[in-house]
Amino acid sequence: MSARLPVALRPEDVAARLAASRPPGWRSAATMFPGTPGTDDPLLQPPVASAAAERGDHDLNPGMQPRRPMRQAAVLVPIVARPEALTVLLTRRTDTLQHHAGQISFPGGRAEPDDADARATALRETREEIGLAPERVSILGRLDTYLTRTGFEIVPVVGLVEPPFDLAPDATEVAEVFEVPLAFILDRENRQRGTLTYEGAERHFWQFPFGRHRIWGVTAGMLVNLSEILAPP
Repeated sequence: MSARLPVALRPEDVAARLAASRPPGWRSAATMFPGTPGTDDPLLQPPVASAAAERGDHDLNPGMQPRRPMRQAAVLVPIVARPEALTVLLTRRTDTLQHHAGQISFPGGRAEPDDADARATALRETREEIGLAPERVSILGRLDTYLTRTGFEIVPVVGLVEPPFDLAPDATEVAEVFEVPLAFILDRENRQRGTLTYEGAERHFWQFPFGRHRIWGVTAGMLVNLSEILAPP
């Protein structure tokens, strides 16, 4: 592992680096979800430190633009404050789901009309999927909005989870909940580019092989964004 890597990041370091990714005093006129009331919460202002204000499948696939109109969604990027080191909590979807079966993901999903903002969506979906109570999560900030080829506009909300906490995964959606050391994600040597042929065209994506798991696609793209903010080159 690279000697320059900040492997001993503390929760306050993560919060500070997320905050530093936004210009001082900046307030966006844009809403968290178009068509819904906006937020003045500085924690939820879009970052500017990374390569683009909006990330997506098109990052590695120029010309592969998302389908429109976009549907709004949010995920929680849970940073777990383990005594030995910070970790990132992830889920493995069940093999019986219609979409993205068996893939590694963050808890989250589509916005509902009653959700006040992306934070509300992320926390509600997290409770529904893995049973993590919202009061166990302290919001630290957010990553860049991620646009998917399938037409979702996803806001990744970063939250700190202090152990101990109880989980009750929904067995119809979640096959497994596991944690990956944050230091593993921040080490650029663990980041790979994958390729597959989809609908007759070659597609490229980020991936992180971790033990018996392969974290790839949208989730890996968000983890790359997290790495760029917390451990810039």
